[in-house]
Amino acid sequence: MKVNKRILLPSLSLGLAALMASCGQSAQHASSAASVNYTQFVDPYIGSGEHGHVFVGANVPFGAIQVGPQNIHKGWDWCSGYHYSDSVIIGFSHTHLSGTGCADLGDVLLMPYTGAVRTARGEQDDIEGTASSYYSHANEQVAPGYYALLMDNGVKAEMTATERVGLHRFTYPAGEAHRLLINLKEGNGDRSVETYLKKLDDYTIEGYRFSQGWSPMHKVYFVLKCDQPIESLAVFNDDEAAGNDELTGKEVKGVVTFKGDAEQALVKIAISSVSCANAQANMRSELAHWDFDAVHNEAVKKWNDQLSTITVDTDDARAKKIFYTSMYHAFIAPTLYCDVNGEFRGHDDKVYTNNSWTNYSTFSLWDTYRTLNPLFTILKPKMVADLVNSYLSIYDQQGKLPIWPLVGGETECMPGYSAVPIIADAYLKGIQGFDAERAYHDMVASATYEQQKGVTYVMERGYIPADKLHESTSVALEYAADDWGIAQMAKKMGKEADYQTFLKRGKYYEQYFDKSLNYMRPRMDDGSWRTPYSPFRSVHGTGDFTEGTGWQYTFFVPQHPEGLIALMGGDEAFITKLDSLFVVEGDMGEGASADISGLIGQYAHGNEPSHHVAYLYPYAGEQWKTAEKVRYIQDLFYTDQPEGVIGNEDCGQMSAWHIMSALGFYQVNPSNGVFVFGSPLFAKASVRLENGKTFEVVAEGNSKENIYIQSATLNGQPYEKSYILYDDIMQGGTLTFVMGNTPNKAFGAAVENRPHTAE
Repeated sequence: MKVNKRILLPSLSLGLAALMASCGQSAQHASSAASVNYTQFVDPYIGSGEHGHVFVGANVPFGAIQVGPQNIHKGWDWCSGYHYSDSVIIGFSHTHLSGTGCADLGDVLLMPYTGAVRTARGEQDDIEGTASSYYSHANEQVAPGYYALLMDNGVKAEMTATERVGLHRFTYPAGEAHRLLINLKEGNGDRSVETYLKKLDDYTIEGYRFSQGWSPMHKVYFVLKCDQPIESLAVFNDDEAAGNDELTGKEVKGVVTFKGDAEQALVKIAISSVSCANAQANMRSELAHWDFDAVHNEAVKKWNDQLSTITVDTDDARAKKIFYTSMYHAFIAPTLYCDVNGEFRGHDDKVYTNNSWTNYSTFSLWDTYRTLNPLFTILKPKMVADLVNSYLSIYDQQGKLPIWPLVGGETECMPGYSAVPIIADAYLKGIQGFDAERAYHDMVASATYEQQKGVTYVMERGYIPADKLHESTSVALEYAADDWGIAQMAKKMGKEADYQTFLKRGKYYEQYFDKSLNYMRPRMDDGSWRTPYSPFRSVHGTGDFTEGTGWQYTFFVPQHPEGLIALMGGDEAFITKLDSLFVVEGDMGEGASADISGLIGQYAHGNEPSHHVAYLYPYAGEQWKTAEKVRYIQDLFYTDQPEGVIGNEDCGQMSAWHIMSALGFYQVNPSNGVFVFGSPLFAKASVRLENGKTFEVVAEGNSKENIYIQSATLNGQPYEKSYILYDDIMQGGTLTFVMGNTPNKAFGAAVENRPHTAE
């Protein structure tokens, strides 16, 4: 098991260096955003070390292509295909995950080299005579939309990308023959099952790679074009020579030898889930030319357009780097999953076409429904509609809403049916562009789908027996949070019977609360409590909790904190228990999940079930304690180093938590649009909304010591609440905090000023 960082939380003085900022007025935002290169503030290495698992390479926001370096897969920390600790490069592949806890993809691996024909990959401690090479970070450059590496084999590889095309510029040393290995065997933790290569002409090769891994079936068709003529394409079954020009098999490799000795070769690869013909059409549409610098510049522009949606100005270069790197990571996934003609391959292996919305995949829903998706409802509501339509399309393909869909396949990973709260949140916030009745049908159908793990028990008993299903308590608590969203959507749609049914299910967390111990506790088939029981214990995969402990899941009631407070005996008892979470120590056991990282007591910031917990204090009238905890967490766990993401990035979720918390508020309930105040990091931050308005957060007197909200105004009017509503944010305007170095314990303390959960 990985050794995780454990931190003890001081009672006070939970400081973070002052992130003082100023930004222009709303009218100046667009012009200032256009003039600032925000990519200069991004360091893609952050999160590439330790357990961050982030993608390192070149892409555009939400692009289908993530082209970048590939190491030999050596386990968990190589889930993205690259880890900062490594020194062996096996090539550059065109699809990558970012921050996930499982590995996959790494499709269509290219490796340029010189000399004799070689196809073998080698092993970490022996690459002699192979196509692989050693490398050093000193010879590596990475920035949004660009990656470059001068390998020890003498070849310099540069790459950039459009949405569906990766563009390489290889600079070869003079002398020996210039080769390019096309490796369709190698992925990242998956296995190829059918591969194909064919030379079409002296400049063009087509092929495909079908693989099985985390995704049950993943199909990538591609077309490769070179600006230099191809002298030959030698094909191989793995490392066994099999002739020239064309081959179909399980582990096809090809070696391109370029004619002549031109110093540079440009290579572009377009991908499709449908066909080589579609890949060719994608290339014609997005990259018909060979101007590498133009593609790079356009990628930078696209990144700037995204990064500038939130403007912060500060003299603290470190703070700016951390913030804008978080923004960068938040816009990598979900990924585009359709061709320029609207076609894509569904989970049922059929080809679908829809030009009325854009199809996406790579949905880390269990993670992202907590923060990333609420962030999207603020920054990108139009895209949210496309995401919902993508979920509904997947329902039609597989008979239920997605759990963790990955480029054409359902991984079934993680508990809950986490598309449900995302859809409910979108509907309740008034986001248009999808069929609400269809969405509601699919949500109810998924929540009553008997093949979904544990659902039958929920419907029949109101709880899932721990001796019938692994991780039953986490599964059930997630279902309750999801069902609450269905209830609220049913209420708004006038479906009273469904509202009552799912409201009851949304409160099934009560079935797991053992008042005699004051913890959530697994229940057995006969209705008894699991005995013996330790709230500290974690058993990865086969225990009662998903990547967590009883301590952590005791506070997993984001949909109804008021109900949890009541179960614990009221405000004072709840606060005492919540305080204890951040200081208590205990042994999680040898089988504990490595995902439980970023520990402060038993609070685990490196894993998502804890993410809302620091924001629970305002529900009991002590907003100032949230300010303390949030500042401390950000200072401790978000850094500018390769290990600067404390847990799996999980497709933007960890970064989204930082972004929202930096603004000073956080949506606890995933389906109600109530954003709870924490402690804003910047003296001023401006959020550019799609409706043309700007929402500003001003923190007067903000500093390392001044972390506590003394008072607030909204558009110049006194504001006593410890939360703000989504509708208020989207109207634009200015939320102003006055900050101080001692708590104003009266701020937000009155019951009428606390965040609330409408039943």
